[in-house]
Amino acid sequence: MINNINVIAFDADDTLWVNEPYFRETEEQFCLLLEDFLPGHSTAKELYRTEIANLPLYGYGIKGFMLSMIETILTVTEHKASPEVISKAIELGKAMLNKPIELLEGVEDALKALHGKYKLVVATKGDLLDQERKLEKSGLAHYFHHIEIMSDKREKDYAKLIRHLDCKPEEFVMVGNSLKSDILPVLAIGGHGVHIPYHTTWLHEAVEHTIEHPQFYPLETISEFTVKLNA
Repeated sequence: MINNINVIAFDADDTLWVNEPYFRETEEQFCLLLEDFLPGHSTAKELYRTEIANLPLYGYGIKGFMLSMIETILTVTEHKASPEVISKAIELGKAMLNKPIELLEGVEDALKALHGKYKLVVATKGDLLDQERKLEKSGLAHYFHHIEIMSDKREKDYAKLIRHLDCKPEEFVMVGNSLKSDILPVLAIGGHGVHIPYHTTWLHEAVEHTIEHPQFYPLETISEFTVKLNA
């Protein structure tokens, strides 16, 4: 049981709705565009390397991913790619931006059960316009007291959010699928972390070590979280 909680923050992508599979599907299509220049697995590695190098410039999100695809095309083809290849990469990115929102199982029921009992917050990272669009499409916005779209999720970012919410760290719980972004920074500043894994996780978010902490709660579904709160 998690006691004395006032604020519950939820990650958005792959916690409230489907996200990462769209990136992986697009990556597969992107690799096919360049199969005349490089094997797919090598293109994927080059794209990932470019993404990570660009994070300090572009941050997280689809727009940065699109720019990294274009840069990867130029690198892999040694600037010999036709304009059509670059145009197709842009089309892939725009298709991602226009994807419908698919809520994960149990999400809306959980929010209904918690709404009015706790201060509910979205704490997610990524492109501001894209995340605002997804939240609007999701139909979930009315459940939340506050929306925080962060450029990154570090200890100082969560500390700033908690101060803004006029909340003590021990009264704050973060629910998310990423141990690296959603759980570890919150535990480090004295909050609670509820990890609900998703079947697909971006390599950059991987954490290999086991987490042992009295305020860490590994669960399987968001429905389990509401049960744990009410136990």
